[in-house]
Amino acid sequence: MISELLWILLLNQIVMGAFDTIYHHELTERLPWRASQGHELALHAIRSLLYATALVVIGLFEPHGIWALALLAVLAVEVAITLMDFVEEDLTRALPASERINHTLLALNYGAILALLVPVLLEWSHEPTAIKPVWHGLWSLFMAASAMGVLISGLRDFFAARRAQYLVTGRAAELVAALPERQHVLVTGATGFIGSRLVAALTEAGHEVTVLARDPAKAATLTAPFRLVTSLDQVASGTPIDAIVNLAGEPIADGLWTTAKRRRILRSRLKMTRDVVRLIARLETKPALLVSGSAVGWYGLWQDEALTKFDGGKACFTRRLCESWERMAMRAQSHGVRVVRLRIGLVLGTEGGLLSRMLTPFEFGFGGPMGNGRQWMSWIERDDLVRLIAHVIATPKLCGAVNATAPVPVRNADFARELGRAFHRPAIIPIPAFALRLLGDLADELLLGGLQVLPDKALASGFTFRHDTLRSALAAILPRQAMRSAPRPLDSFRVATPGTKV
Repeated sequence: MISELLWILLLNQIVMGAFDTIYHHELTERLPWRASQGHELALHAIRSLLYATALVVIGLFEPHGIWALALLAVLAVEVAITLMDFVEEDLTRALPASERINHTLLALNYGAILALLVPVLLEWSHEPTAIKPVWHGLWSLFMAASAMGVLISGLRDFFAARRAQYLVTGRAAELVAALPERQHVLVTGATGFIGSRLVAALTEAGHEVTVLARDPAKAATLTAPFRLVTSLDQVASGTPIDAIVNLAGEPIADGLWTTAKRRRILRSRLKMTRDVVRLIARLETKPALLVSGSAVGWYGLWQDEALTKFDGGKACFTRRLCESWERMAMRAQSHGVRVVRLRIGLVLGTEGGLLSRMLTPFEFGFGGPMGNGRQWMSWIERDDLVRLIAHVIATPKLCGAVNATAPVPVRNADFARELGRAFHRPAIIPIPAFALRLLGDLADELLLGGLQVLPDKALASGFTFRHDTLRSALAAILPRQAMRSAPRPLDSFRVATPGTKV
């Protein structure tokens, strides 16, 4: 007979498992859209099937004889798959602390469940083989409903695992083909969405790479070979470095802009850039170039204004942030180093950035414009950004501010419509502006604010975009094979309104 304590432990397991799936797998880590997690998703799918089976049996039946042994086998296989999953996670991604804690609690709770359930099943195994229907009231209803939820989650993981093989990006080496010879490049922010792809491109192409990463576990997921340093002080003064790419900084869009958050965002960028300048100062042989990350937020708050001058727009946090950030980077010029301030727009890809947060709602038909949808979105596909960084390194005449955005910005409503068509889903459910403004200034500046930023300087220097339209970029990011109901591509639309040109 199943005890009340066992029911409570099962309840705990289901609640913690649901939290892990929704919060970690879907909302923060966004595993269903990470090409690197195909094997992990497949393990999740198999485990969910076994888990759903066990919940149904425990909640609605008493398995006797060989059926009790069969359920024991299911539990044993589930434990084995969980252990394999732990190994796969450690090999392919660095788990956040909250997920590790949750996994530990799940393991302890599951151990207690097995300690209580296994003796019951062993006792039932000695009885004549039969499946006896039982009813435990609300516990039976809860187990049946939970089993259905787990099964749906497993099916989602199954299809996501199949899709992952088509989300795998091509060889990264070609992205840095503009570099004429073997370079030694130091990359900060190397474990981030942009930096990880840049490191992969450089290492695959045979360049020497030094990676600055505070977390060695995250660095272990990068494409080898590279030299890892956890502090710039570890770089010897006699080290010859050809270029430094500074992409480090506190994530700007992963939480409310509290006073403490703003301070961390600002300090992280200024301190890292200051450290980079100090490294340059003590290097015996100076690098030829510092590529310092910035953002289109430098232009301030604009809507439909035609931006024809570069003294910045309406004052806001991102304007002050980027201005201070760029000013710090410019100090490297005093050491004879060419400095390029790369004003980066919305970077598109499935493994990070704004697009990755939009994929799941659009996948299930809940996508739509933000606010009135008229705000401009100046975007760039991630591989094009890596190519532009390589182009900047290889083009000595390029210096100063360079806009890292595609030539065709789009309005938010058009962005939503294009993404909906990629999924063959409607994109008609808007997010009201007042709801977004619950996020504070973050909403006004990043979600509802608009900027038309054009890459005239990059184009004039000879750079060509592989994806100059949003449709082209989405076709590369969400290939047809990955979309079970991929629509026919639409004719590209272009925007004639002038924008900020740098």
